[in-house]
Amino acid sequence: MERLIENTMYASRWLLAPIYFGLSLAVLALSIKFFQEVYHILPAIFALSEADLILRLLSLIDMALVGGLLVMVMLSGYENFVSQLNINEGTEKLSWLGKMDSGSLKMKVAASIVAISSIHLLKVFMDAKNYDVEHLKWYVIIHLTFVGSAFAMGYLDKLTKYQAD
Repeated sequence: MERLIENTMYASRWLLAPIYFGLSLAVLALSIKFFQEVYHILPAIFALSEADLILRLLSLIDMALVGGLLVMVMLSGYENFVSQLNINEGTEKLSWLGKMDSGSLKMKVAASIVAISSIHLLKVFMDAKNYDVEHLKWYVIIHLTFVGSAFAMGYLDKLTKYQAD
């Protein structure tokens, strides 16, 4: 009976596979939205002010960072929690694939969230005239919360690795 429960629990990791596949559909949706934005920017490029162009470009950078985060979580999560990826010989393999455990994935996700939040905060500051001081304050507080959380996670990870040695 114990063996059956253990085997069932181990096999249940495959329930995550459709979730990771769903992330690939999210990357597709993000790609479509990215090129839709490029399509809207190009015809208006000469009419846009420098500040407006920079704001729109920051949105594209934001989407690229989110796309990278999705790919990282999708592939590393699949490898860490479901099954090793069998990539054909001669096919280009990402250098970090197979080297990222769940702890380092967590740190990469935290760093990506801070980077995405930084881009968003920069966009808000560049358009600060359209925000009241109260909203600006909350954007900064939320960003600092992300930074503090990432720092705390990194510090705790370092402490646990130091104590394990």
